[in-house]
Amino acid sequence: MFETIKNCFKVKEIRKKIWITLLLLLIFRIGCYIPVPGIDSETFATAIESYSFLELMSSITGSSLSNATLFALGISPYINASIIIQLLTVGIPALERLSRQGEEGRKKIAQITRYVTIVLAIAQAIGIIVNIAAGEDAINLVMFGGGGSGIMSDTAATWIAGIFLVVVYTAGAMLVMFIGERITEYGVGNGISLIIFVGIISTAGIVIVGKFEELFAGNLDALWILIGFVVLTLLEFTAIVAVDLSERRIPVQYAKQVKGRKMYGGQSTVIPIRIAGGGVMPLIFAFALISFPSMLASLFWPGSGFETGVTNWFSGSSPYWYGQLIYMVVLCLLIFAFAFFYSSMQFNPEDVSKTIQQNGGFIQGIRPGKPTADYLRKISGRITLFGAIYLSLVAFIPSIISMVVVSLNITTDTDLLSVFSTTGILIVVSVALELEKQLQSQLMMKNYKGFLK
Repeated sequence: MFETIKNCFKVKEIRKKIWITLLLLLIFRIGCYIPVPGIDSETFATAIESYSFLELMSSITGSSLSNATLFALGISPYINASIIIQLLTVGIPALERLSRQGEEGRKKIAQITRYVTIVLAIAQAIGIIVNIAAGEDAINLVMFGGGGSGIMSDTAATWIAGIFLVVVYTAGAMLVMFIGERITEYGVGNGISLIIFVGIISTAGIVIVGKFEELFAGNLDALWILIGFVVLTLLEFTAIVAVDLSERRIPVQYAKQVKGRKMYGGQSTVIPIRIAGGGVMPLIFAFALISFPSMLASLFWPGSGFETGVTNWFSGSSPYWYGQLIYMVVLCLLIFAFAFFYSSMQFNPEDVSKTIQQNGGFIQGIRPGKPTADYLRKISGRITLFGAIYLSLVAFIPSIISMVVVSLNITTDTDLLSVFSTTGILIVVSVALELEKQLQSQLMMKNYKGFLK
């Protein structure tokens, strides 16, 4: 990968795209440190720590949410909007027709996704501010004319402060979405994925720097935590790269055809089916759905019996083993369901079988038509099953290790061990691999252009 980056900097066009990407990512990181007037960041951060769902959001935003900065919502509203639109595209005929209209249809779907992003950002900002900031006295009412010595009542100042913060955080979420789209258009790689990647890496960097500070202060436990983190990360990265690059290749033979005085066909090719074809999407779908009850309880009914029931019976942070067991079983089932759902969206055996048959091809030992489609469906099902098992292991292993570490009283500080848990580690590796592929493809295109000239 380092050799690929080195070669890319030798090409002017690619080097320009890389610098644009880095500049836009730098702007995103600067926005993560711009404070919002009227918010007590320390009180806000203390309130965020009591909500596991918001802690996950904070890690994706590079701790911007816990610091209550301009980009506190990060890219999560846009991700949720994209997931909703993808699911609705399958069920709503109008959206399905748009998805098949080529570039023009994709532009319309992208515009609808932006509108849904605004709605979700407003709802998310209202939920966080009303139930966390106001409930924890994190809003400075004096700044908005209230607080006893102000020119208006505390109630009016609270409303003005709430509206102001909702507007600011919604604008910040839309600005992050704009930066991501500009990276995709003018830079290298998928802008949304790179923003999530940078956020997770930044969170990991902050935690690692904190551990080194503890080590230099004489805390030897921090050394063992760092060593365990490095070993665990290397093992996970190796396993994920091995599976992510694995694929099942189905050989296809094309018959020879004589047209006029020329002979066509007679070639052999393969149909590559990746084990992790859906990438991180099944995990994102599963976690978005399973965290929905916890999010509702935390944001809209804090301290109620509903929140207590969800925490005890249906939460990864449940104090009871049965609550964690139910959570893990349901999450595993959702991962399997979304893995098969996403596989069916990406790979259609009937369409592939028709394409092979129309071009005079066949799979050796399998008759063309329906038998070929059934064979491809069976192979795809087996590969998807293995990919779902792999995703489940990646999702659960970091949590299980953290539970074992705490239960053995090795340490109660699992911040570093949970940095790359669940979707984080898959996103980091998948984005890095995809970025390298795109850089290599651009280098190859540049070489082809130079050869043609």
